[in-house]
Amino acid sequence: MPETKLSVRDEDSSLIVTAGDVDIAQYVYRPDAPDAEAPKPYIHPIRSLSGAPMSVYRPHDHRWHKGLQMTWAHLSGQNFWGGPTFSVERNYHWEDNLGHMNHIGFTELSSDGERVTVAESLHWVSAQGEHWITEQRRQVFHGVDAERGIWALDFTTQLRNVRGATLDFGSPTTHGRPMAGYAGYFWRGPRSWTGGTIIAAGGQGGEEMMGAEAPWLAMVGQHDEIDGGGTVLAIAGHSSASVPIKWFVRREAFAVISPSPSFDEEIALTDGDTLELAHRYVFIDHMCDRAELDELGAEFAL
Repeated sequence: MPETKLSVRDEDSSLIVTAGDVDIAQYVYRPDAPDAEAPKPYIHPIRSLSGAPMSVYRPHDHRWHKGLQMTWAHLSGQNFWGGPTFSVERNYHWEDNLGHMNHIGFTELSSDGERVTVAESLHWVSAQGEHWITEQRRQVFHGVDAERGIWALDFTTQLRNVRGATLDFGSPTTHGRPMAGYAGYFWRGPRSWTGGTIIAAGGQGGEEMMGAEAPWLAMVGQHDEIDGGGTVLAIAGHSSASVPIKWFVRREAFAVISPSPSFDEEIALTDGDTLELAHRYVFIDHMCDRAELDELGAEFAL
C-alpha cells in the first residue's frame, strides 16, 4: 500500500490538512460567527481517511456546536461556549456574557509528510472586551495508517490568566445542573451517530460514563449516505489542575464527547498562573469492537 503523506495549506481564515488526496480536517482559526455563538476556532469538517464525515457544524439544536473546539461554558461569569447560560434561579437564559477566542498568530506551521504541526497564540476576550487569557495552543495531526484507516490529533494548550484576578473555570454542573459538566475540548458527532455505542477503558461503557473517569472513551457510529461507520477514540490525557478529568458524553439526543477538566468541581486559576491540558483524538475508518479499542487505547495512551 502506498504511503499516505500529510500536508497542510493556509486559506486565509482556515487551514486544510490533507492525507494523501483526502482533506481530513479544516481548522477554521478566524471564524465568521455571531456573538451569540461565542466565536472561537474550530475543526470542521473532520473526515476519515476514506473521506467519511466525522463531525457536524451548527446543528439546529445548538448552533454554537462546531465540530471539535476548545470551549468553556462557565468562566468567572463569562460564557466562552455559546448560547444561553445556566443558573439555578433562571435555568438557561441569555446574558451579555458571551466571550471570544481570537487568533493572534501562528508560532509554528509545518509539515514533514508524517505530521502537521499547528502552534498558535490566542486571546480569550470577555463580552466587555477585557483580555482574560493568553493561550498557547498546539495541534499535531499524525499517526496516519492507511491500512488500518486511522489518523490521530494531539491537542495541548497552556491557558495563562492575565485578568488581574483569579479565574474560576466551571460548568453547568458546578452551577447546579446535574450531569452537565461540559467544558474543555468538545466534539460533536454527525447526526447519524445519534444512538451510537459508547465504549470505555476497563470494561466500562454506555451512558453511565457521564461524569465518570477513564483513560479513554470511544463513540462508534454509522454513516448516512455511505455504507459502514466509524469510531472516534478520545484519550483523556492530562490536566495540570488537581481536579480530575471526567467524561462528558452523550449518545442521545446527539453524539458528543468531551474530556471535561471541570465537570463537577471548579478550577481556581490565580492571576499569572497557567492551566495546562493535553488530549488526543483518534479517528478510525470503521466500527471498532471492545477488543480492538482496548488495543488502540493502549497504543495511543498519553
